[in-house]
Amino acid sequence: MSSDETRPDSSPGSPFEHASISRDEAPQFVLPLVVRIEKAEPPARTDALETAARAVLDILSDERSLGEGEWAQAMRDWQDARIRKVVRRARGAEWRKASALAGITVRGEAAEVRVFPPVPLDGWPKELARLQVSGTDLDDPEPPAAPGPGMPVLWLNPDLAMSAGKAMAQAGHGAQLAWWELSEADRRAWRESGFPLAVRTPNPDYWQQLTVSGLPVVRDAGFTEIAPGKTLVVEGGSRFCPLPRERRP
Repeated sequence: MSSDETRPDSSPGSPFEHASISRDEAPQFVLPLVVRIEKAEPPARTDALETAARAVLDILSDERSLGEGEWAQAMRDWQDARIRKVVRRARGAEWRKASALAGITVRGEAAEVRVFPPVPLDGWPKELARLQVSGTDLDDPEPPAAPGPGMPVLWLNPDLAMSAGKAMAQAGHGAQLAWWELSEADRRAWRESGFPLAVRTPNPDYWQQLTVSGLPVVRDAGFTEIAPGKTLVVEGGSRFCPLPRERRP
């Protein structure tokens, strides 16, 4: 599933080089993610969402994405435009072919997600372009446990019905917003700890509190599945991801 997030305008440490250019006028790129869904043993929904979020953080912090790294220009071009992510599914031979392409495979409890450097919107590698977008309707066999103390939490809008693929893209957006908010020291500590995080759905009352708390909010552009609006709020953990309650100017 595809999704777009609203980028920050002028936060300190912003990766955007061309603030004077509208993100719609810049060349459009997409970050591909592929989730492994075998027929016999599909991953649990929450496991897949959390693994997708960590995959985004892994590629953002990978040395190949920074400075003069081989993925750095593509990462900058992608972040200069709309922050698009597309989640596709694969199994068997499809997964093996996708895994042969340059990228990073991230494993959760049972979920496997591979993230690839950004590609032009109409320039997908054939091994990924032929993969299905639909069919990522995963379930949790049991309600997920409460997040651990001090852990960052990505809170999904309880009023929206999203496929697992769409929700994975939203979780990736939330993780990226958290990354942008952090100092270099906090980023390093979070990465060294393995990017612990949780994805949960709050009750409606808590969701309303979160949306007015000043924490980072993902706003979907409304291109797929859902109408434009707030989809996720990022609540930083006290230990690894101490996000400010009030957004920086």
